[in-house]
Amino acid sequence: MKFFTYILTLPFIYFLALLPFRLMYIFSDFLSFVLYRIIGYRKQVVRANLIRTGFGDDPAQCFAIEKAVYKHFCDLYLETFKSLTLSKSQIQKRFVVNNTSLIQDFALQGKSVIMMCGHYASYEWLLSMGYYSDHTAYGIYAPLANPYFNKLVIKARRRFGAFLIPRRETVSSIKKHAENNHLALYGFASDQSPKIKRKTYFRSFFGTEVPVFTGAERIAKEHDIPVLMAKVRRVKRGFYETEIIVLSKNPKEVKDFEITDQFTEELESLIKEDPSHYLWTHNRFKRLRKATL
Repeated sequence: MKFFTYILTLPFIYFLALLPFRLMYIFSDFLSFVLYRIIGYRKQVVRANLIRTGFGDDPAQCFAIEKAVYKHFCDLYLETFKSLTLSKSQIQKRFVVNNTSLIQDFALQGKSVIMMCGHYASYEWLLSMGYYSDHTAYGIYAPLANPYFNKLVIKARRRFGAFLIPRRETVSSIKKHAENNHLALYGFASDQSPKIKRKTYFRSFFGTEVPVFTGAERIAKEHDIPVLMAKVRRVKRGFYETEIIVLSKNPKEVKDFEITDQFTEELESLIKEDPSHYLWTHNRFKRLRKATL
């Protein structure tokens, strides 16, 4: 059944990938209308997230942000399909990284780096970061349930010269790379909602205490890997600009959770610039402190 679904869907995916951007965005507008107005895909989740974070206090503002969220959501996934056909020059034109010398400086020092990001703007096109330094780029990801679509996603992301590491293999892969002095850039989308355990770290996210992902910081401390953050902003439709900031040059020397706290604060600040570019279709508040074991 999974293979049958894949075979039926694949021609449509490539059809979208081959469309000129202008036509692709016309289809994106239609798709966002269907998802938001007709199907109501995760509308209650989006609205609840906006109200909890304060962006939905005013009904008119909430409605405007909701519509923009679905428009960006559809753009994002169609741009992922478009990755199957984009050339290096096309992606570098549409996804600009301002201070690439910062990454290359670490490469010249023989240091791997961890780059944290949130599900904001075009986090998918961040995999092109490998174009800008001597590091081999890796993205940490959760494999899809359908193995055929999973291979397609890997193929799309590999076009940017990056490799993918399954989430469960992250620790062992980075440890192996460190032992072999392999120069790597590891991309972590660090705003997930981790399962609650006894030692789970909680902190405020838009005024609500939630469990926070600390994997990037823990790995950085273990191997003393410098930690950066990619702050991606949408300039206009289909065009993004990325600012790289340093969260810690020497992770072993900072207090526990200091890197994670700084990342979360920077992400909040980024989201406030334009909340419609965040992935509100995912419930960031599904696990709260009261559920602690």
